[in-house]
Order: sequence, then structure tokens, then C-alpha cells
Amino acid sequence: MSRPCCSRCQRPLAHCLCELIPALDSRTRLLILQHPSEAGHALNTARLAALGLRNAQLKIAERFEEDVDADRPSYLLFPGEGALPVSSLADAGSSLRLIVPDGTWRKARKLLHVNPWLAALPRVELPAGLTSRYRLRKAPMPGALSTIEAIVAALDILESPRRYDELLRPFEALIEGQISAMGSEVFQRNHGSR
Repeated sequence: MSRPCCSRCQRPLAHCLCELIPALDSRTRLLILQHPSEAGHALNTARLAALGLRNAQLKIAERFEEDVDADRPSYLLFPGEGALPVSSLADAGSSLRLIVPDGTWRKARKLLHVNPWLAALPRVELPAGLTSRYRLRKAPMPGALSTIEAIVAALDILESPRRYDELLRPFEALIEGQISAMGSEVFQRNHGSR
């Protein structure tokens, strides 16, 4: 028997994060394309990002209809050959749309592979040296961030001096709740103390 869940954040009612989710405005439009395998994941950071940003949309599928915004250029936030630093777009103002694939690295690459229009977009990437706060999973490579962390880092750069750290509050509460549920001794033994 499954526990009753919040219809908004999709967390069990006893662990609802809605009180912590902000309602932030951004000049940058965000389109988060989530691989279906991530949609039911307990640590669904893409959903938290979409709920916390008024100018964000979350779509869940493996194949997406080509989504072109005639009013603003779209950029794919994903590292790779030819990717520009996201800071190079900082002067774009409100005429920018950032498309963010959500899934494991393997699933995100698959989204690009099965959606050629997505792979054809100009790419931007975050600066090297960023560190994830996602203490529940070991990063697959240096600089790997959760989707919500990548979005916050990109918006902090694109919309400086405005900061989007408030968007990370439900994410951090989610992590703390998971660590508590695991038992702090077990967590430290498995992940090392920080």
C-alpha cells in the first residue's frame, strides 16, 4: 500500500516540501526535459526547480516535439564539444531560453540522441570546479551537479547580481530528510563525513 502523497511536490504527505518551495521570477525562461525514469524518483530535483520558478516548464517524455520559441533563442545547458561558457550569454537579458535535460548522464545523452532538434541547439556549459551539495550520490565526474543545482548555478551567472539560492532550500531539506531516514551513522560510514 502506497503512502498518500502531496499532489504538488509528489512527496509523501508527512515529508511535503511545499512550504519550502519559493515562487521566484527569472528573466530567463527554462524548459526542463525530464527522462521518464526520473519522474517517479524520490529525489526529483527537476520537479522542485519547475515548481520554484515561475518562468519554468517541466515536460516528461523520451521523445519531444521540436520546441522552438520564435521570441527568443534557445540554448541547451549541457557540456560538450563547442559548448560556450554560460557566462557568454549574461548580457542576453530576457531574450533567452535555457533547455535543461534531466536524467542520469546516460539518460540525458539518450534524450539528445533521440531528439535531434535538441542535439542541434547551441550548447552552453557551467564553469569548471563547481561542487555538488548532493551528498546522497557520488558524482559520476568532477563538476557534476543535480538538475536543480545546475539551474541555480546557471541563473546566478545569467542574472547576476540576483541569486537563486532560495531554490535550493527544498533540495537541502530533501537531502537532510533522506540522511535522517538512513541513519547518520550508516550515512557517514558509507559516504564519509563532510
